[in-house]
Amino acid sequence: MGLKQNFIYSSIVTASNYVFPLIVYPYISRVLGVSNIGICNFIDSIINYFVFLSMLGISAVGIREIATAQSDRKKRSQIFSSIICLNSIFTLIAIIALILCTYFIPKLYQYLPMMYIGIIKLIGNFLMLEWLYKGLENFKYITQRTLLIKTLYVISIFVFVHNANDYTIYYLLSALMVFGNALINVAYSRHFVSFTITGIKVFKYLKPSITLGTYWILTALYTSFNTIFLGFTSNNEQVGFYTTASKLMTIIIAVYSAWTSVVMPRISSTISSNNTAEFKLLITKSISALLTFSIPTIVLSVIFSPTIVYIISGSGYEGAYLPSRIIMPLTFIVGYSQILIMQVIIPNKNDNLLFVISAIGAFIGILSNIILTPHYMAIGASLSWFISEVIVLIVSIYFTQHQFDIQFPWALVAKNVVAYLPATVCCICIYLYLPFGSIADFFIAAITMGVYAIVIQYCFLKEEFALSLINKIKIRIK
Repeated sequence: MGLKQNFIYSSIVTASNYVFPLIVYPYISRVLGVSNIGICNFIDSIINYFVFLSMLGISAVGIREIATAQSDRKKRSQIFSSIICLNSIFTLIAIIALILCTYFIPKLYQYLPMMYIGIIKLIGNFLMLEWLYKGLENFKYITQRTLLIKTLYVISIFVFVHNANDYTIYYLLSALMVFGNALINVAYSRHFVSFTITGIKVFKYLKPSITLGTYWILTALYTSFNTIFLGFTSNNEQVGFYTTASKLMTIIIAVYSAWTSVVMPRISSTISSNNTAEFKLLITKSISALLTFSIPTIVLSVIFSPTIVYIISGSGYEGAYLPSRIIMPLTFIVGYSQILIMQVIIPNKNDNLLFVISAIGAFIGILSNIILTPHYMAIGASLSWFISEVIVLIVSIYFTQHQFDIQFPWALVAKNVVAYLPATVCCICIYLYLPFGSIADFFIAAITMGVYAIVIQYCFLKEEFALSLINKIKIRIK
């Protein structure tokens, strides 16, 4: 299956991880209220750290290794069996650590039922096997399965969650959604691999998994650590503001991560076959895709942040307006960092470089959180995240320029920014002066931006990725 088809499937499944919860989020945020939303996100952020511990670098190593053995079932089964054995050890350690932390940290013990629900999520992530299907580039199956489970999840939310006291049920349903996906994946995996103890090499993947896993954990120290630190130093309401503010950005970057997930196994294959020209072409396509999505999205979301927050969460979330405006430019910053890390550094197996980059980001993230979050709460957490990601991007650019000759496209970025200046002015005028109401004004601005983006691509920018996508949509419509 081609990259474009895989990208479409992967975009759907990755975005669904956020879009389906977003479908229910306006309902949930109004039913549970900002404090209970804060509790759920606080606990989930903690559980995610144990998920990082249980998975370590399994996902990246699995995708990379399975991609090199797509046509050899015996070799693929040996790789699969080795990685799944290693993953089971990590998961057992994570479950034990989670139980100990729950009983020895009073702040966590008061949410004991939710912490035990987190164990279901841990086991579900272990059995998810997404790395197998992504390594095989079987994105069509992933999409079909995910949409089925997510649809059942949405229905369950509306059936079982009715008042503010149902936040534990809400979190349980979220964990069961992960576990349900996992059970289907395990059953379907028999079509591609067989578990065997013959020829398995657990220790072969131990070092890269720990190295990459350390990278993910350190990365979490400047991405999701903000939520945990905010929960311990502030209150559940501030956590609710911060997570609401970050909701839209995480959805948008998830769509772009779909492209990253598609390209990574393909890049691993091109590197193993020494196809440098194809490698550089894929990186160029990734940059083109990022600019196509990020620039107009940042403009719209920064200007109409209050409206977007209101649409997502309703009234009572005014404290999320400014944090949202601080976070949204990360759409481009995080997206470009993903290109350098997921498509250049990891496929080239330069795992030590990943450790250095993530360690710097973690240090800046912890330091900025300590300085800013206790005083400015949700705003401070947003600033801390922004500062950390900027530093990570700068360091990533420096290393990849020197080691892989990947140059930052200053001229192309400047060209895109200048191209969207008229649309920016137009959106500001719509926000300030149109009399139709904030929601109507936002949709008018969104339609205007969409039309402008198509015109500017044809007439001025002429990005290959954007033109190809537009032409494909036109063909489908016809």
